[in-house]
Amino acid sequence: MNPQTHSPPPSTAATPRNVLGIYGRKEPLFDSVEIPEEFGPVDLIVDSEKVKFFSYITDDWHPWHYGQSPFGRPIGHAAILANDLLQLFTLTYDPSRVVGLHTEEMLWFDNPVFVGERVRLRASYVEKLERRGQGYVVMEASACGEDGRTIVRHRGWEIMRTVPGDVVGRQSADSTVRKVEGRFRPDLGFVEAIDNGTAKGTPVRPLHYRVTQPQMSLFSRAGEYVRNIHNDLEKAQAAGLHGPLIQGQQLVCVLSRLLTRAYGVAWFTSGRLHVKFLKPVFAGETITVHAVVVEPTVDEGSSEEVALEVWIRNERNEMAVAGWAHARPGPVASRLDN
Repeated sequence: MNPQTHSPPPSTAATPRNVLGIYGRKEPLFDSVEIPEEFGPVDLIVDSEKVKFFSYITDDWHPWHYGQSPFGRPIGHAAILANDLLQLFTLTYDPSRVVGLHTEEMLWFDNPVFVGERVRLRASYVEKLERRGQGYVVMEASACGEDGRTIVRHRGWEIMRTVPGDVVGRQSADSTVRKVEGRFRPDLGFVEAIDNGTAKGTPVRPLHYRVTQPQMSLFSRAGEYVRNIHNDLEKAQAAGLHGPLIQGQQLVCVLSRLLTRAYGVAWFTSGRLHVKFLKPVFAGETITVHAVVVEPTVDEGSSEEVALEVWIRNERNEMAVAGWAHARPGPVASRLDN
C-alpha cells in the first residue's frame, strides 16, 4: 500500500485518539453535500485492541478472534469495520456537529480480515435525494486487505440534518418491498446453525443483548472526543430525545454476531445484509435479535444461498430493525458455537 493516506496523528497526551484521521471542519448540511464526494483512502490496522473493543461492544468473545480460526490465524469480527466505513465522511465533515439519522444499511462480506492486518478504507457520497421533507445522502464504501482483496462493502442511507426526536420511531419500511413479518414456526424448534436443508420457517435461537451506555459510547467515538446523540446526554436531549440513542450500525454489528453463529465461515465470505431502522433503542434496554429461514435450498451440500428474515425487537416489543440476510452455508459442523 502506498503511504498517501490520512494517517492518524501521533499519540500524545494532548492529541485526541482519532482512528480515521484528522476531523473535518465542514458543517454537515444536506445542501453542502457534493455528488460525488470522495473520502479517504485511509489505512487502518485491525489490532488486538480494536478486536477487544469490538468484543466488549457486542459481547462476542469467540476464540476465532483470539486464537486459531478456520482461516489459519485469528480473524476480526465480520462487522468490525462497518462503523469505520460509515464514519469516513467525518474526514471532511465535523463529527460533533452531525445531527443525522441512519435509516438503511447494506453490507457485503467478501473475505475475513486478519488480526494485525493493515486495511485500506475509502468511500464516496454517490446520491442525494429528498423524501418526506428530509434530505438523504447515500454513501458507498469498501475496505480492502493488504493483498488487495475486498473484505467488506457498504451502502448506507442517512438523513443528513434533522431533529431526531421528530423522526425517530415514525419511519416505516418501504411498501414497495416485501415486508418482514417477524414470524416463525415454533414447532420446528430453534436451531443454532443453518444449512441448505434447513426447513422454511425454522427460527435461529434468538440473541438477547442489553444495551449499556459504556458500550454505546465506545462504539460511537466518545473515546475520540466526539460528542453526538449516541454518547452524550446533553446532545441527545437537545435533539428531542429523552436519552442517548443506540447507533443503528451498532445494532447491525450485534445482528452480525447472530448471523455468524447461524452461517459460520460462510458469513465471512458470502454474507449479505440489508436492513432498515424503524424504531428507537435507548441505553439500558434489552433487545432480542431474531432470524428465520425464508428461502432454503433443497439439496444439502449445494452452493446455493440460504436466505433469512432478520429483525430486532426493543424492550417495548417494537420491531426496531428489519431486513434480510443471505449466505452460502457449508456443513453445520463448521459453525461457531457462541
